[in-house]
Parts: sequence; structure tokens; C-alpha cells
Amino acid sequence: MTRTITAGVDGTEESLAALHWAGREAVRRALPLRVVHAWRYAESLATAGRDTQHGWVSRGVGEAVRAVCERHPELEAGVDVVEGDPVGVLARAAADAEMLVIGSRGHGPVVGFLVGSVGQQVVAEAAGPVVLVRAGDRPAAEAAGRDVVVGQHGDAEDSAAALKFAFETAAARGATVRAVRVWTLPPVFAYSPGSLRLLDDAGGLEPYEKQALADALRPWRERFPGVPVAEQVEMGSAGQVLLSAAGRAQLMVVGRRSHRTAVGGRIGSVAHGMLHHADCPVAVVPHD
Repeated sequence: MTRTITAGVDGTEESLAALHWAGREAVRRALPLRVVHAWRYAESLATAGRDTQHGWVSRGVGEAVRAVCERHPELEAGVDVVEGDPVGVLARAAADAEMLVIGSRGHGPVVGFLVGSVGQQVVAEAAGPVVLVRAGDRPAAEAAGRDVVVGQHGDAEDSAAALKFAFETAAARGATVRAVRVWTLPPVFAYSPGSLRLLDDAGGLEPYEKQALADALRPWRERFPGVPVAEQVEMGSAGQVLLSAAGRAQLMVVGRRSHRTAVGGRIGSVAHGMLHHADCPVAVVPHD
């Protein structure tokens, strides 16, 4: 089955921005666009039955999709209006998609993203990448000179999913991947004879971190030889360094662990910070 770029829409300004972003991405990747709207029957509208309300919703979503298709005549688009809980509907849609794109409310550079409970739950529950787009996002933000920024941490396997997504996106856009690895001084008790030997072989902490980033990037450089890559290794707070890099990004890509807890999925502190404060679209990519 052909995978899709899927957009979740609810008629708000931010979800319409997400729909247009998803349409452009579908054209770049030569994939179909699937538009999903989750709705609930309103019993308070006694004069309008279930079929009537479904018709109202379908017409509204259809008009928004037609506006996107008018801009991109080559785009193949389909619409699914699904009755049910928005989190469950969108999380299921993400499982079958190349990515799920949804809107996120923006309130300026100080407050940043106000993701909302539905957006946060979808990000935490989705089995695939979720991209959050602010209202006011414009195609000009994807112009040449802006990088696809991706956070890299741990070993090569820890960031493989996020790096794959970043390189695929950059390849479709003709953009540069800026891979950012942030490190801090470990506490004294974290040192072991084995770790000290590795650090000594690498020539110190910073060279070790640079080598770790280079090792993680190597297979993706080989797979996408036409994608320019900028490597950035800094000491500091991962959230602060990535947020600074987001200021010159057309997309920020971060990972999150996909394991669940007793209270459901978790986003993680770095991804949570990017969702709330980065002023560019943010892709959250789950990994094991």
C-alpha cells in the first residue's frame, strides 16, 4: 500500500497551515495527500441529524482540500471524515502514514508553541513521525539558506530514525542537514576505566563527541550523497542549543523514545521544549 502524507485538520488557522505544509511536502515526495478530520456528533443540535452534521463537516474539509489542490494540480488528495476521539483517530492515521502533519497554536516568540492537549497526546501516542506547524507558516520559510536541523544524541542507533527523516526531507527540498549534538561534563562518578580509555583514545571529551556525531552521520551521508551536511557539536543544554539552531531552520527534527509508561506515551523534555518554543515546524520522530 502506498504510504501518504497525512494532515489532520479541524478548521482552525493552524490546522489549515498544516494542511498547506502537508500538500507541499506531498508534491515534493510525489506521494498522495490524505486529509483526516475527526468529529463528534453534537446531540445539542436537535434539528440536525448525524448525516446532516457529517455533511456539514465534509463540505468544510472538502473546501479546504480543494484550495490546496488548486495550488498543486498534480497533487492526488483524499479526504476521510471519521467520527471518534481526535487523539485516537489521528494516532491511527499516523501509523499508516509517511508522516502526520497537524497544527499547533503559536503566540509569538516569548510564549512560542502552545501545543494543546490533543497535539501533545497525538505526538506521545503516534507510532510514526508527527510534524507540528504553526499558524502563519509560509512557503517562504522553506527557501534556500534555511537548514533542516536534527538533534543527534547517544550512539548511531539512538538517532537513526530522526536522521533518516531529516535526510529524506532535506533531499526532497534540496536543503542542508544541520546535525546538532550537545554534550555536558559527566559527573565524576560516571567515569569508568572503560569510558576513560575511550576518551583517552579520542583525545578528550569534545573530540569524542565530534567522532560520535560523525559515526552516526556516516551511513546517511553514504545513502544521500547529494545532501550537504553541517556538523555542530556544542557543550551546554540540549534544549537551549537546539532552540537557538531552530531560529535559522526550515524544519526542526527531534526524536522521542517510543516506549510507554503506566500513564501512556511520553514526549521527552527536549522534544517538549521544541514543540513549545521553536518558531519553525517541528517533526517528532519516535524510536525504540
